[in-house]
Amino acid sequence: MSRAVIQTKDFTKSFKRQKALDRVTVKVDPGAIGLLGPNGAGKSTFMKCLLQLIPHSGGKALLLGRDIRQEGAEIRKRVGYNPEQDCHIPGMIGCEYIAYCAQLSGLPFNAARQRSHEMLDFVGMGQERYRNIDTYSTGMRQRLKLAQAIVHDPEIVFLDEPTNGLDPKGQAQILDLIQSLWKVHGISVVLSSHLLHDVDRICEQIIIISQGKILVHDTLERLKARRNYSAELVLKSRAGDFISACRSRGWPTETLPNGHIKVEHGTSTLDPLFDLALETKVTPLQIIPSPSALEELFVQALANANESA
Repeated sequence: MSRAVIQTKDFTKSFKRQKALDRVTVKVDPGAIGLLGPNGAGKSTFMKCLLQLIPHSGGKALLLGRDIRQEGAEIRKRVGYNPEQDCHIPGMIGCEYIAYCAQLSGLPFNAARQRSHEMLDFVGMGQERYRNIDTYSTGMRQRLKLAQAIVHDPEIVFLDEPTNGLDPKGQAQILDLIQSLWKVHGISVVLSSHLLHDVDRICEQIIIISQGKILVHDTLERLKARRNYSAELVLKSRAGDFISACRSRGWPTETLPNGHIKVEHGTSTLDPLFDLALETKVTPLQIIPSPSALEELFVQALANANESA
């Protein structure tokens, strides 16, 4: 059997004439997987089609090695899903709702009730377990959604924008919980987000999707290894001397339309640029480091896609 947790071939979803997924072919190993893309790229559609929440239009997909069209009921017992929108049932208290979700996933009543309390403790909601969900804050509802997604101990969990609406402290806490799912408990995680920092922090694999197509799929480690470290400098004078010195060291250098000088210095620190500035007696007014590796990759992938469109 394939080791892949997700495997698709020519996976397609069309809404009338609009292709939300365009012949997606991908093979994803277990781990923490970041699903990135601009709004409307097809991230949520990809997850919902895999889970058969909406039917796909063509192609084939295996989830945990099982065909989603033929073994959907069995797959749902082994998969968790945290939707972007609120999914609670009005009028229920927290522990009742989580226990109900556990029963829907196949757990008997007593086991579901016990498991609901364990999961609410795990996500930091032990003190609020008997409160009506309608009174929960945004952060509490995000924790509740995570609890219902993992209450049945799935092998893989899909999380759609799980930190939306949270303050920085709440975001950090939720990300720590999500990271522990794979690192500690061995549950594969597919994190769909437009927040590059969230993905960069906890994911090992990256999938970038745009206009329904996979643009990039690789490990974050390999993607970072291919990065060209660069920086932009603002110089008041002697720009020509500085550019000549950079090029003599073999650093690709160009003057941008805004007047800044972009230098690909190739190292993870700015020290070589400071050293060269001292050597050439040039005083930079400002040095702007390159964006994070993931941000740089994301912007470049979308730019390449737009050029080929």
